[in-house]
Amino acid sequence: MKKAEGAFLTISELAGELGLPQHILRYWETRFPQLRPLQRSGNRRYYRPDDVVLARRIHHLLHVEGFTVKGAQKALTDGNGEALPETAPVAPPADDDLLARLEAVRAALAAALKV
Repeated sequence: MKKAEGAFLTISELAGELGLPQHILRYWETRFPQLRPLQRSGNRRYYRPDDVVLARRIHHLLHVEGFTVKGAQKALTDGNGEALPETAPVAPPADDDLLARLEAVRAALAAALKV
């Protein structure tokens, strides 16, 4: 069951979405003061939509762009860490299209190896 857009996410839901263990999100809370989820009884964390966008941006900076934690902190405070634009889910390519693209890649790699 998928939650409605704008619904709060629990730490387990956000961690699952990002493909990270929950303790990483808790660590990020100590390193990125902007990331402050609501904490309810028993210290249950609820991430607001803005927190989710920020967590995705931190994940992108650290795991895609290769920033260090200190570099990501600086990027976010300097304004270079703008939120990622929301993208609509892309439909997977048709099998025929995928097969043609893979064959083209294989041919390009074979040609590169001959050089």
